[in-house]
Amino acid sequence: MRLAPVFLGSLARRRVATLFSLIAIVLGVALGMAVQAVHEAALTEFGRGLRTMAGEADLQVVGPRGGFDEALYARLAARPEVAEASPVVEVDAQIVGRLESLQLLGVDVFRLAPVTPALLPRPQEAAEADAGRDAGSLAALAEDSLFLSAAAQDALGLETGERLQLHAGTQPLVVRIAGDLPGSPDHRRLAVMDIAAVQARFAKLGRLTRIDLRLAESVAPGAAQAALQAMLPAGVLIEEPRAAEDQAANLSRAYRVNLTMLAAIALLTGGFLVFSAQALSVVRRRTEFAFLRAIGLARRDLFAWLVAEGALVGLAGGLLGVALGHGLAWGLLAVLGGDLGAGYFSGLTPRLQFQPGVTALYVGLGVLAGVAGAWLPAREAATVSPAQALKAGDEAALLGGHGHPRLGLALLAASLPACWIAPVNGLPLGGYLAVVCLLAGAVMLLPVLATGVAWLLPRRGPVSARLAAARLGAAPGHAVVAAAGVLTSVALAAAMAIMVASFRGSVDEWLDQVLPADLYLRPGKVQTSGYLDEALQARIRAVPGVEEVRFTRHDSLRLAPGRAPVALLARPVSADGHELPLVGAARPGGGEPAIWVSEAVQDLYSWRPGQRVEVPLAGRPVALHVAGVWRDYARQTGAVMIDLADYRRLTGDPLASDAAIFLAPGAAADQVAEALKAAAGPGALETAQPGLIRGITLRIFDRTFAVTYLLEAVAVGIGLAGVAASFAALAAARRREFGMLRHLGLTRRQIGWMLALEGALAAGVGVLGGLLAGGAIGLVLIEVVNRQSFHWSMDLRVPWGSLAWFAAALTALAALAAVLAGRQAMRQEAVLAVREDW
Repeated sequence: MRLAPVFLGSLARRRVATLFSLIAIVLGVALGMAVQAVHEAALTEFGRGLRTMAGEADLQVVGPRGGFDEALYARLAARPEVAEASPVVEVDAQIVGRLESLQLLGVDVFRLAPVTPALLPRPQEAAEADAGRDAGSLAALAEDSLFLSAAAQDALGLETGERLQLHAGTQPLVVRIAGDLPGSPDHRRLAVMDIAAVQARFAKLGRLTRIDLRLAESVAPGAAQAALQAMLPAGVLIEEPRAAEDQAANLSRAYRVNLTMLAAIALLTGGFLVFSAQALSVVRRRTEFAFLRAIGLARRDLFAWLVAEGALVGLAGGLLGVALGHGLAWGLLAVLGGDLGAGYFSGLTPRLQFQPGVTALYVGLGVLAGVAGAWLPAREAATVSPAQALKAGDEAALLGGHGHPRLGLALLAASLPACWIAPVNGLPLGGYLAVVCLLAGAVMLLPVLATGVAWLLPRRGPVSARLAAARLGAAPGHAVVAAAGVLTSVALAAAMAIMVASFRGSVDEWLDQVLPADLYLRPGKVQTSGYLDEALQARIRAVPGVEEVRFTRHDSLRLAPGRAPVALLARPVSADGHELPLVGAARPGGGEPAIWVSEAVQDLYSWRPGQRVEVPLAGRPVALHVAGVWRDYARQTGAVMIDLADYRRLTGDPLASDAAIFLAPGAAADQVAEALKAAAGPGALETAQPGLIRGITLRIFDRTFAVTYLLEAVAVGIGLAGVAASFAALAAARRREFGMLRHLGLTRRQIGWMLALEGALAAGVGVLGGLLAGGAIGLVLIEVVNRQSFHWSMDLRVPWGSLAWFAAALTALAALAAVLAGRQAMRQEAVLAVREDW
């Protein structure tokens, strides 16, 4: 007996339900595939660029952003373990008049060839005459010679021989494009200058930021690393070149996984829609199944064919999803870049690559969603006897159960200990497990919730209302079928709304505390190439209308091998830190130098208030007192704050990176801003008022979550579509019931109101369950997922008004969808509708 047309052909007959299930699976697979493809492309390009620039280097000596003493180069080069050493000064140089910055490397051209030949510059004259590397080396010694990679030349629209202005401190540095970098990585925007010129022009005299080492033959990198690390000053580490790639991957992993989890929620919604469609299909086809069972079809075969229907939907959704995901990834790379706007891989232009293994994985996830959705309906259909299924009026037989309340309660209870699971490689796996337990437990308790809502409904009122309430209490399984997709989509929307409202409110309050001044200034579009020297600091203080100036110096610290650098902020801080967004109580150190650490440092390094720690400053370990913990939403890798006077006394660094300006009474902010710019020269400084900075920050915040809002809207739309599809199938299966009600005297209008109330009640149960589950999931996102992923705490804020309007609107739309879905079934004459009972 050929059964494929019987079973798989049913998918074509119920096109609407199949289409919505397919769309949900396509959406979930596409979003997950796009995030994965973009991130893998960015990591591949980032790693390839690092490996190319590292060249033959076996190890790299790295330190803080401000660099370390160049005398270390001579000591390392003389070591027997080292065959060749190449010093490097790296600067993020801002281009005058443009938003772009350049990764500028100051190199010793005589040391490049044996260690990092890919960075060898080629002057125009050498390229034209094929003069070779010696000519390139001599030309590169000129102070104004800059060599650009092909990607940088294309991005900036510059040709060899043209001039370019870079910010060096507060003064423009005019350089000449003297040639190119033929060995530089493709799509890497890179510039190279002579190391002495970079040191002189960018306040790096006597400083290096990196030393590339090629080891002697037969020397193992591990042994050399241990031997050489012992001679390095505090805060300077020796690592393998791939360490930076691993740090970038670890830093961006949480961001990528959280986006992927949002896609997984959409995929889960698709699985529930497959469940709804299959459950209702089983109701409508009970006579067909009874006939097949009567002529010899085994329970196991019936179960397998019904699961195959769901698998086919999942397979189609997976294939379409990966195709759409690759297209979406291409668009995201073009619009947002390889970091999806998060800033992890700035300056890269990754190329999308097809990955068969990842593609097969996401197709498999689509199939898994389809199979999971079809599993329970198939099992229920296989357990019903043919005689029972052939009975007229048995529409509710497969859907009238009361769920699995004990298992649901157990899953809800299991979510609590899951929240205490420590993160694994920086990933909040326990938090994700808690979200899954909450969703699954809420769905399993839906019949109990439906029964409770029905019990609370009044027993009086119009016939339509009493019939709708009676059906909800007698057949709560029907409500589960219609409300399962609504619950998952509402839970997602509510959880994200609570998390985003809490996050945005906390960021807004944080901005109030970290932006207390009237004006802020910095060297034009400052990167690491901009700074305020002592003379300019004095001129800024002397500008009329300026009452107080608080300068800040930015640097970085290397606190542990294998971990990304921690930001160092030196600025005026009071003894009790009252002006900081503190978390918990402060513990001043009684006059000794103190630091204030961000929550990320507290989590990553276990530093606590009152503890004494050693911090590498100016190449030596300095014992400091941890005075407190503060919130920092700007730096995921952590930040350490120290009073500016203590920093300058301990390091001797007189420079500043930016300044907060407090105006004298009656001074006009615009006039003072113009005077500040005039004190430094044209284009040297940029000023901004705190309101502008706040507005830009919040706009960036809202744009970052725009994709989240879109995903919520799509999930809610799919949930409504699930209600419509569910009630369309239920209405078709209840034609005899409608006919009998018509015989008893109910009008089509009354039956329409009954369907509207049933839709509103079913959706209301889903909305209520979704809001409760979403509130719990929102707490998990705030207290577990975000804290373990990004080390940010936030204050809980629930948007009650928005959630109330959302719940009311969704319930009303569900009622309308139920009426529209049931109109087709109500068109049949009452006599024809009940003819099977005669």
